[in-house]
Amino acid sequence: MHNFKELKVWQLSRNLVKEIHEITSNFPLAEKYGLVSQLRRGAVSVPANIAEGSGRNTDKDFAQFLNISLGSAYELETLLILGFDVQLITEEQIERLSNRISEIQKMTFGLIQTLRQESYV
Repeated sequence: MHNFKELKVWQLSRNLVKEIHEITSNFPLAEKYGLVSQLRRGAVSVPANIAEGSGRNTDKDFAQFLNISLGSAYELETLLILGFDVQLITEEQIERLSNRISEIQKMTFGLIQTLRQESYV
C-alpha cells in the first residue's frame, strides 16, 4: 500500500483541480452542465484514481488505477483545448495548464513503469 498524500503527482493533480475550478467559475452559466462539468469531473478524476489505486493490495492494481488517471489527464487536456477553441480559455491559460498536465502525465507514466518493473523483480 502506498501513501498517496506523499506522491508528488497526487499533490500536483490536486492543485490542478483547484485551478480548473477557478478558471471554470468564470465560464458562462450556459456551460454549467456542459464544459464546466466535464472539466471539473475530469480534473477530479486524476487525483481520485491515484488515491484509490494507492489503497489497493498490489502494485499491478495500483498501476491499473494510474492508467485510468493518465487517461483522465489526456481527457482533461482535450477538454481544455476545446475550451480554448470556443474561446472560453485564453492562450495563456491553455499553455500554463497544458504544461502542468504534461508534467502530471509524465510523472504518472513514470510511476506506472516503476511499479511494473518492481512487480517483475
